[in-house]
Amino acid sequence: MRIVVLGAGFGGLELTSILSEEFGDALDLVLIDRGEGFVFGFSKLDLMFGRVAPSAALHRYADLVKPGVRFVNAEIRSIDPVARRVETDAGTFDADVLVVALGADYDPAATPGLLEGGHEFYSVAGATALGEVLDSFEGGRVVVGVTSTPFKCPPAPSETSLLLHDFLVERGLRERSSITQVMPFGVPIPPAPDASRAILAAFEERGIEFLPDRLVLALVPHRRVALLSDGSELPYDLFLGIPTHVVPAVVASSGMTEDGWIPVDSLTLATRFPGVYAVGDVTSVGTPKAGVFSEGQARVVAERIAAQVRGLSSTPASYDGRGICYMEFGTGRVAKIDVTFLKGQAPFGAFGTPSEESTAAKEEFGSSRIARWFGAGAQPAG
Repeated sequence: MRIVVLGAGFGGLELTSILSEEFGDALDLVLIDRGEGFVFGFSKLDLMFGRVAPSAALHRYADLVKPGVRFVNAEIRSIDPVARRVETDAGTFDADVLVVALGADYDPAATPGLLEGGHEFYSVAGATALGEVLDSFEGGRVVVGVTSTPFKCPPAPSETSLLLHDFLVERGLRERSSITQVMPFGVPIPPAPDASRAILAAFEERGIEFLPDRLVLALVPHRRVALLSDGSELPYDLFLGIPTHVVPAVVASSGMTEDGWIPVDSLTLATRFPGVYAVGDVTSVGTPKAGVFSEGQARVVAERIAAQVRGLSSTPASYDGRGICYMEFGTGRVAKIDVTFLKGQAPFGAFGTPSEESTAAKEEFGSSRIARWFGAGAQPAG
C-alpha cells in the first residue's frame, strides 16, 4: 500500500513517524515537501529577537531517515483528489491513501500597504528580516496587528507584544516607545478566559494597549498610519503584521476547497473524496491553526490508516479537538494553555500560571518531537 503525504510540517512528520514505527518497510510511505527543513512556529520569535541563528532553528529534511519513508524534496504542481494522483517536479505519485498536510501560506499583499510600510513575522524570511529592523530601531510607536482571520497560533500576537516589551526595556528604549496590539477578538484568547485575563493583566502592568474587536485593513505608508476596521486610524513608526492566510495555490486549484479551506469530517479528518484525508492549517476543521492541532489530527488519521492496513473492522478513535500550547510571558517565564474544540460545543480551556517549569516543558516539547521525527541524535542545521 502506498500512502502519499503532502507537507512535512507537524502533521506530515507525525503521521509518517507513527506509520513508520508501526509498519516499517511493509508500507510505501512518500512524504513530499518543497522546503529545506522544518522550523517550529515559536522559533520565528527566537529569530526575530535574535535569540537563535537561522541555521539553529532549521531541521533539515535531508536528515530524515525512517523505515518505509521516502522523502521527496519537490514542488507539487497539481493534486487530483479523485484519482489520488500528485504531479511534482520529481515525477507523478499515485496513492492508495492521500493525506494533504500543506498548511497555510501567507499573502501580505492582500493588505494594502503592508509590504511597503510594515513587516510580517509569521514566515521565517519575514521574522529574520524583522530582526534586522529591530536591531536598528531607536524607539517609537509600535503596532502589532492582525490583518484577517483565521490566522495561525492565536496567542502569538500577545506573545510578541510581551517579548517586544522586554526587548525594548533591555535596549533602554521602552520609555520612548509605545506598544499597541490590534486583535479581532474581544479578549486575546477567547477559548481560555483565565489565559486572557492573565495576558490583559500583563499588558496593563507593562503599559501595552489592547484594541479588541477590530482588524487592520490597510497601511498608509507615507502617513505612517494603519486603517482599522472600525473606521479609525492608528499612527505607527514600526508595524508588525499578522498577514492574511490562504491555502497554497496548488490546493486552491485542486477542487478540494470550500470557502477557502478544505472541509473535513471533524472526527475522522476525511475529505469528501474517498481515500483522501486533510489535516492541519489547510482545513476548516474548526480548531485553531496551530501545529499541535495538526499533530493531534495526524494521529487520528494514522490510526485509521493502520486499521485499514490491518484489515480491522473496529472503528478507530475519533479526533478530540484538544491541543496544548506554550506561550512566553517574558522574563523567561512560559505559560501552558490547554484548549479543546468539539463540534457543537463551546470551546473550553485551562491555563497554567507562567513559570520556569513550563519553560522547561516547552523545551522538552520541541526536543521530543525532533527526536521522534528526525531521530534521537538529530541536530539543527548549524
